[in-house]
Amino acid sequence: MNRNELLVRLTRAQKIWDFIVIGGGATGLGVAVDAASRGFDVLLLERGDFGCGTSSRSTKLVHGGVRYLQQGNIALVLEALKERGILRDNAPHLVHDLPFVVPNYDWWEGPFYGIGLKIYDLLAGKHGFGESHHLSKEETIQHLPTIETEGLLGGTLYYDGQFDDARLAVNLAQTIYEQGGTPLNYVSVDKLIKTDEMVTGVIATDRETGKTYPLSARAVINATGVFTDSICVMDNPQAPPMIAPSQGIHIVLDESFLPGDSAIMVPHTDDGRVLFAIPWHHRTLVGTTDTPVSEIAAEPLPLPEEIEFLLKHTARYLTRDPSPKDVLSIFAGLRPLVKSGDETNTAFISRDHTLHISRSGLITITGGKWTTYRKMAEDTIDQALLIARLDHRPCVTVDLQLHGYHLHPEKFDSLAHYGCDAPAISDLLNSQTEWGQPIHPDFDICIGEIIWAVRHEMARTVEDFLSRRTRMLLLDARASVEMAMTVAEIMAEELKHPKEWIEVQVRRYRTMAKKYVV
Repeated sequence: MNRNELLVRLTRAQKIWDFIVIGGGATGLGVAVDAASRGFDVLLLERGDFGCGTSSRSTKLVHGGVRYLQQGNIALVLEALKERGILRDNAPHLVHDLPFVVPNYDWWEGPFYGIGLKIYDLLAGKHGFGESHHLSKEETIQHLPTIETEGLLGGTLYYDGQFDDARLAVNLAQTIYEQGGTPLNYVSVDKLIKTDEMVTGVIATDRETGKTYPLSARAVINATGVFTDSICVMDNPQAPPMIAPSQGIHIVLDESFLPGDSAIMVPHTDDGRVLFAIPWHHRTLVGTTDTPVSEIAAEPLPLPEEIEFLLKHTARYLTRDPSPKDVLSIFAGLRPLVKSGDETNTAFISRDHTLHISRSGLITITGGKWTTYRKMAEDTIDQALLIARLDHRPCVTVDLQLHGYHLHPEKFDSLAHYGCDAPAISDLLNSQTEWGQPIHPDFDICIGEIIWAVRHEMARTVEDFLSRRTRMLLLDARASVEMAMTVAEIMAEELKHPKEWIEVQVRRYRTMAKKYVV
């Protein structure tokens, strides 16, 4: 998957794409995979990097949604549980089962949550990840050695899924390419083209060269998440807002705060949300918050009260109380929640997806969540076929193995998240002595992985590599800054950039990474 080669496809004269998808997050990538795998000619345009917004800032869970069960949204839970199983089947190198424990401190919690989670099991059916059951106090402590024991009566164990969101985004882009589609990052859509008042294409700009391309399509799909309204206004300046953005933040702590392989689920916090503390990449990930926001920023900032909220609730359930100095990284994302009347508490706005077709034929898909991205895409293309006046072809993504599918022997353990690419990356690391060398003494990320990311995963900036091709920015923001110069130098050599590019990249990365520390 080479960006320069894909960019050439935009220069084909008189070409009409079947679909142009705007947005390279979970939703847009899923839509493009669906269209390409049905055999349609699809172009995906992302103004930043794949998954650079909300889609790389999730809680890293593939889950049915216990909270939605509490709210009585059975239809969403059923759909999500089915999609959870499909995603594990199609991307086993990234999705795995994770045991969760609901600690019980009141007499009624054991039977109450036990019954609810049995219903969760029943709804999952053949797509279940494991059966829930009651834990004694001693068993709860075995699963959660650092759980607060004062008043602890026991716990309820259930299973859900965990994944790496940014790696899945990259794999989806690779899958689009393998299915014959054209995924491009760092290409912005500046204007919609209309013919006889119908949307028939876009004006797009390559953000690296500044070159502008007029592009025609039988249908244009807006899958831009929290930026949905900005595209809708291009279509109709009087379009009413669809999005009620909500901010969620996460803090990352050392593994010692939650050792072992089990996660904690707190079913009811002070603001009515579910809170998770999860083992992830030898760290402890805690989140999330749900804060309504009025402005949509490309790089949202955690609010002091959100940080305090997570630290306070984490201290309630762990024997060791975390302080701001214990936070290795903190990241914020914006949810593209669809407006629902006068609802002011975004925690209670539905996570169902919404599909809208404007009078001029612009197709907008928004809402939803990572777990249901595939079903969102199927629904979108089924409707888009009517707008594009294309013959119906059935969706095939239920059984479509995503790029990276297959796990490999233990010798590739440190590269397991690359799936089927692990042997080729291992060969690359061994091809030159220095390429197998780590770029930081405390981590096993090697120089050869930078080269691989540039050559095969369309990494274009230092942030692309440290934030999404690897997860260093989220795992330890300060350590990632120490890696920035080495990453920039290697990338500059691969991309044929001058020394000035290195200096700009390192400066930009350091400025951005400051936002990830308390």
